[in-house]
Amino acid sequence: MTTIPGTPWPRLRRPLVAILRGLAPQEAEAVVGALIEEGFEAIEIPLNSPDPFRSIAAAARLAPPGVLIGAGTVLETAEVERLNEVGGRLMVSPNVEPEVIARASRHGMVTMPGVLTPTEAIRAVKAGASALKFFPANLLGPAIIQSIAVVLPAGTVVGAVGGVGEKDFAAYAAAGIRTFGLGSSLYRPGASATEVRGKARAVIAAYDAAFPDQETLRASA
Repeated sequence: MTTIPGTPWPRLRRPLVAILRGLAPQEAEAVVGALIEEGFEAIEIPLNSPDPFRSIAAAARLAPPGVLIGAGTVLETAEVERLNEVGGRLMVSPNVEPEVIARASRHGMVTMPGVLTPTEAIRAVKAGASALKFFPANLLGPAIIQSIAVVLPAGTVVGAVGGVGEKDFAAYAAAGIRTFGLGSSLYRPGASATEVRGKARAVIAAYDAAFPDQETLRASA
């Protein structure tokens, strides 16, 4: 398999991506700040949110080094350029568009395109994706995602996104999947920073319980 070099998936203490679809700019600092304080190191603000680049810029300014802030629902290279201008380092898309992945990779962004089938997964890997977003994960389930992952190159980072919450971690752990994107189970439009903090704390506790072997990584980070 000929693969275009991309940006490697980073060494996160917990590979959890918070998806803040519908976040408004005036809420960005408080909500993102709460998530970071509770232990999230990757935060995505989808581009179908209100004035998303303004929110991404605000989040990027407050994020400490090592925390990924970026955009979801990225469809065009022009959106990648705008994301780069506001300081975004994470590019998440619902589909596999090699040109979009390549443009983001050239800016050093971590990329996570959405896939559903083995064909899409292999195409994304060949395009240089940092990780794969199997979406909607609740339609596939851990067993099917695991069976597709078997045919991918060793070391491919496989994430489950869509209809996944902390109650599902154990089932995915049994299938060897430990990377997740969490949306409505963590944030809904209009939720306060206090509400998000409480949900984030529960998610972190559930993740640590499902993946106790991550403790060594967390301790060394």
